Parts: sequence; C-alpha cells; structure tokens
Amino acid sequence: MVDERSGPGRGFLAKLCQEWEAATESAKAAGVRVVNLRFGIVLSPKGGALKKMLPIYRAGLGGKIGNGRQFWSWVALPDAIAAIEAALTSRAFSGPINIVSPNPVRNGDFSELLGQVAGRPAWFTVPDFAVKLAMGEMGKEALLASLRVYPERLAEQKFQFQFPELRAALIRAIRP
Repeated sequence: MVDERSGPGRGFLAKLCQEWEAATESAKAAGVRVVNLRFGIVLSPKGGALKKMLPIYRAGLGGKIGNGRQFWSWVALPDAIAAIEAALTSRAFSGPINIVSPNPVRNGDFSELLGQVAGRPAWFTVPDFAVKLAMGEMGKEALLASLRVYPERLAEQKFQFQFPELRAALIRAIRP
C-alpha cells in the first residue's frame, strides 16, 4: 500500500508525475498553495479506460489482463469531482492528493465485476506478451504494474466517498 508520503516510483509514468509536480515548485516558493492531484482510473463511460473497456465487455470478450493479480486503483467520477472541489475549497489540502477509492482491487476482480455489471462473462485473458507487443513499455506500466494506492490525505480530512466499493461505482457509471 502506498500513499502520498511514499517515495517515488520508477518508470516513465512515475518520472512524468515527478516532473509535473516539480513544475509547481516556483508557485510554492512564491507562497501559493499548490495541490497536486494524483488520479487513479476514473470510472466514466464517457472517457478514459472504462469507455474503451465497455464495448469489449458488452460483447462478451472481456477478461483479466496478464495474471490479473496486479492492483488497480480507481475512483468513481462523482467522488473524483467531489475530491477536486474539496481540494480547491479547503486550505487543509496542499501538496499531493491521491484521488482514488480507499479500496483498490486486483485486475482480475475488477474484470469479473465489470463483466457482471455489463451482464456478460469475463472469461478471457489478455496475456502479458500481447500487452507489451501492442503498447510497449506504456502498457507494461499502465496495465500490468501493480500499485495499491491509498488516499491518506483525503482520509485525514474525513472525505466521504459516495462510491467506495467497486460494484456500486461500476453500476453508477454504467447504469446511471
């Protein structure tokens, strides 16, 4: 489990995050309150990963990626919006904020639940080599790496998630 106080990761995405956050140092030095929002997979059928996954799952072709044991940190869109609003309006927030559900899940569990909510089985497996072949290092980092992220800063401020559990978040996203 990692939170906002954990050390930096390795790889392209971790380096990109470090560079984005480093770019805010001059504002901090000038006395500006800076909040660095770090998002997990935001569940919305209108964009991002879920929009790309839904047609596959609705066709009955969904399933786990790789061995399915890697953790995926996710957040329901309404919770992401509420966390952004809290970060904008509360001076208690500064620095990095993980905008993820407090309940990350393994990819295999995510896939199974998405199949159930979509009303289709999720029997297939996308093998590691296919992800690496199709997406290279980015696929390896974004889909196969395991990062169990916890929103410690939100928890400290008693942020209330509307959808802390994946099943309810997927139902809200897919069948609003």
